[in-house]
Amino acid sequence: MRFDSWRAEPVDTLFIAPYNACMEKLRVGIIFGGKSAEHEVSLRSARSVSEAIDREMYEPIHIGIDTQGNWFLREDVPREIIREAPRRTLVILQNGGGLLRVASCQTDSAIDVAFPILHGPFGEDGTMQGLLKLADIPFVGAGVLGSAVGMDKDVMKRLLRDANIPIAKFLVAQERHIPIYQEAKDALGLPLFVKPANMGSSVGVSKARNEKEFQNAVEGAFLYDTKVILEEFIQGRELECSVLGNNNLSASVPGEVVPTHEFYSYKAKYLDENGATLEIPANISPQTTQEIQSLAIRTFQTLSCEGLGRVDFFLKDTGEILVNEINTMPGFTSISMYPKLWEASGVPYSELISRLIRLARERFEKEKLLKTLR
Repeated sequence: MRFDSWRAEPVDTLFIAPYNACMEKLRVGIIFGGKSAEHEVSLRSARSVSEAIDREMYEPIHIGIDTQGNWFLREDVPREIIREAPRRTLVILQNGGGLLRVASCQTDSAIDVAFPILHGPFGEDGTMQGLLKLADIPFVGAGVLGSAVGMDKDVMKRLLRDANIPIAKFLVAQERHIPIYQEAKDALGLPLFVKPANMGSSVGVSKARNEKEFQNAVEGAFLYDTKVILEEFIQGRELECSVLGNNNLSASVPGEVVPTHEFYSYKAKYLDENGATLEIPANISPQTTQEIQSLAIRTFQTLSCEGLGRVDFFLKDTGEILVNEINTMPGFTSISMYPKLWEASGVPYSELISRLIRLARERFEKEKLLKTLR
């Protein structure tokens, strides 16, 4: 099947069953696509995971979500955007984890664990995680709470601030209160950054140096969210550190992003192959490395994350380290920073995928011991 010629064709049914410990080869539901502006990034991540997953241990089941929210089984992972289906309701979720196509009322294809490689809203923000928990399915990555606070930069920053984790100064703009230019300038200085509160991959992010750019940036950010973050500009190096684990956490060697653009924008990340240079490991002192790793783990714990996360930092010329944000489902292609940092730390890409699946199952088995009824 040609990847660029695929169009969404409904299947009879997709049935997602609870974890079955007796199966020799686990069926891993790789969920990709979605309704967010990061749809294309998700497809790239999913394709890389599908190609690298250990086929002796796991059978990948490709579950695509188009930009309208329709779900489909696929024989492969497409290179291009999933096209919208001609019909809105193709399958619906059943009690116990089934996705039932209304037309046929049949079930098919069980999975044992889900790998939701969805970036941004409608996938990385707790919505998919809540669906999978209700369906009693083990899944890779943070749970509902960690995913939600990791996506909402406003809540994330307030939790980090209250935990005495160093962050940059910020303001929040909402429809009922949008800080005027002078207020933002006095509080944060110039230039400043304007970001949608719930978005990743630098979508909707702008740098404002004057009042006109500020107004345009705020207006543009509100196209993606009802809440917007205003942040002070930090002059410094951009460092990233990967975290892995549930309770026993490990931090990778840090890496550095050196953008060739003015900042690490969506274009620099995904459209311009020369948009940035990744230096892995970062050229920093052992003391700074340890401090970043410690802060990465503290951030991960403070935000109730599990499984995986990539914590992004600023390193100022003074040596001061500031946490910028966490990504609970970072880009996951073979050349993305999260897996590259673990590769440099001694964990190859395929083994990293296996570890994440094991972590998902371990958490699921532990949660099964909790009482739900009196």
